[in-house]
Amino acid sequence: MNRLLLSLLFVSLPLVPVRAADPPLRNCIDEQVKAAWAREKVKPAPLADDAEFLRRVHLDIIGIIPTYDEAKAFLDDQSPDKRAKLIDRLLEHPRYALHQADEWDQVLFGRNPPGYETQRRPTFQRWLQEQFAKNVPYDKWVADILKAEGTTVDDGPPWFLAQYDRQPEDAAEKITQTFLGVQLQCARCHDHPFEAWKQVDFYGVAAFLARLQVVQFDKKNNELKAMIGERNTGEVLFTGPAAQQTPGKKGEPIKPKFLQGEALAEPAPPKDLKEERSLPASKAPAKPYFSRKDKLAEWITAKDNPYFARAVANRVWAQFMGRGLVHPVDNMIAKNLTHPELLTACAQQLSAQNFDLKWYIRELCNSQTYQLSSTGEVEDARPTWFERARVRPLSAEELLESWRQATGYDAVAAKAPKPPQGRFHGVTWDYMVRFFGQPNNGTGNFQGGLQEHLYLNNGEVSRLIATDKGSLHQTLLDDKRPWEERVDQLYLSILTRPAKPAEKKKFAEYLSSGDKPAERLREAIWVLLTCSEFRFNH
Repeated sequence: MNRLLLSLLFVSLPLVPVRAADPPLRNCIDEQVKAAWAREKVKPAPLADDAEFLRRVHLDIIGIIPTYDEAKAFLDDQSPDKRAKLIDRLLEHPRYALHQADEWDQVLFGRNPPGYETQRRPTFQRWLQEQFAKNVPYDKWVADILKAEGTTVDDGPPWFLAQYDRQPEDAAEKITQTFLGVQLQCARCHDHPFEAWKQVDFYGVAAFLARLQVVQFDKKNNELKAMIGERNTGEVLFTGPAAQQTPGKKGEPIKPKFLQGEALAEPAPPKDLKEERSLPASKAPAKPYFSRKDKLAEWITAKDNPYFARAVANRVWAQFMGRGLVHPVDNMIAKNLTHPELLTACAQQLSAQNFDLKWYIRELCNSQTYQLSSTGEVEDARPTWFERARVRPLSAEELLESWRQATGYDAVAAKAPKPPQGRFHGVTWDYMVRFFGQPNNGTGNFQGGLQEHLYLNNGEVSRLIATDKGSLHQTLLDDKRPWEERVDQLYLSILTRPAKPAEKKKFAEYLSSGDKPAERLREAIWVLLTCSEFRFNH
């Protein structure tokens, strides 16, 4: 079968209804992955031990390592269902919404978004966090983002389209990649040489967005106030392949058209319609007689859309498993697909659950596939057949807040006469983003560099080693137990595991010898905070 037909078959597989008798998705995941292991003759890693699982699931669901008390309680618990109970607790934790909003904010914007002042969008970030806190269905909040009603500072969703003011082609690329897993950028200049997409497909999507304009007002709390206006006229002009362009060539207007579907049925404009070429600033734009934007939002999030459910099932899978069932996540073509039946099952069940992402995350994390150890024979950080758990670096947010969690910095700072304000206190946040800010979005490859090394060794980490009462440092210093026992608490607080015998012996010898025990303990804490093991999720 040629590649074109295979691609068309891949996107057109029907999402049949899930039957009540179907097994839980977690079981389906394990069965399908085990079948792939047998077929590909790969040897899976064993299940992760409790300490490895504990750190991984905390970071993946709520974006921070557990406290010492949480870690000790979980490791001491002998209940056979303690992992499932922990997953349930974390999904109800206040930080669940915060961390998942972090993840999706980076998917939607990245660290350096295009557009005027879109790098500062606290209202959108709060709104997105609220969607996860209320467990709003994914299709609902995506539709809100694409319909972009209200203002940036009062509502939030308009920020996404505000990135692409009068740039319908750029917006079309971002929307199709993010929400449909379809890369159309090649078809922007010419028909795609390997896939089914034609230039008219690309411009047919862009035509839905051709009439949008950002209407700016003033600022509120140092955040730009703007609305997304939609004019009644305006078309994308198609001038043919880039190689055939000539100066002064006038293109033909392209009407909106759904991918692999029909052209948009659009009513004729009123006969007396008059409109300025540009919407005036500082004035709320009137509703258009017909909204192309809303029709695109409705089609993208429709249950019968052949791309939408698969794209989000695949993207969230990649977030928790390290790579997608289609990899990379924003290029869902047949040659990138490794587990076709499993992807269909995930998409079907997620759609049947009305796009409940919390339900989906619970099923993923309860699977044995997710709970495998990260040790194994395969060196790839993101194994193709999921025979070993992924190894990933912590994001800038996870790293900073986990440092503060480990040292007890926040507990001490909260008692200060002037407690620090804002979420990213303790260090210079701009430096953290510069050195550790590459988002974990399922498409990039991590490569540690000299800047990271220099920051860890010479940067601001030592500021976070609090020494007042309530800190890890002072708690261990005041403790009268033998140093071997205190070293276990040191390791469990920072690396979420007990110290190995050799580690315990070496640290105990260092901490119990010589003078200046407080200084030695501070150095020991710094060593663990800046070691490679802390940098990763294990």
